[in-house]
Amino acid sequence: MTKRLIGWLAVISALALMPLPVASAAVDTGDASIPVNPTTTLEMHVTANCIAAEANCLWNTAANLRTPQGVIGFPGDLYARQTTTVRTMDRGVWVETQFNAPNTRLFKSITDVELSTVYFGGGPPEKFILRGNTWPTDWRTGQKRTDVPLIVCSHIQVVYAGVNLTSPDACAQASFG
Repeated sequence: MTKRLIGWLAVISALALMPLPVASAAVDTGDASIPVNPTTTLEMHVTANCIAAEANCLWNTAANLRTPQGVIGFPGDLYARQTTTVRTMDRGVWVETQFNAPNTRLFKSITDVELSTVYFGGGPPEKFILRGNTWPTDWRTGQKRTDVPLIVCSHIQVVYAGVNLTSPDACAQASFG
């Protein structure tokens, strides 16, 4: 009985020292900015989060103005057009994509998708966020692919009160963990 108990204690001790499995995910962010004037900057932000267990990548983009007082939205006379591209480096991968944003159209091609979002009127920074999900899929087999990183890039053109400016691209490249 004692030998059996010692054996079980050894097994339990070994299990306690083993690392616990964790969900694999990789997150990347990208930011870009350009001065509007000496005190205000136009900013574009992109985040991508690829989750291997789900063969899914969650991503979002956000645009805002930054002043010495911090992040602000856009003025009421704003007209803006944001372009977001989702792709991988592998031409054999289709990026099935869903999104949640008003005034947005999705344009599909064999290797990437482009989302075009139009904003009418200003508002708080929360108004200028685009969220999406992407499932990299091998277009030959239809199987989900987790061996290729997802690349999300976005820029925005803003027009308001004498300002007509396009941000540089902000890009995030996330691999499945």
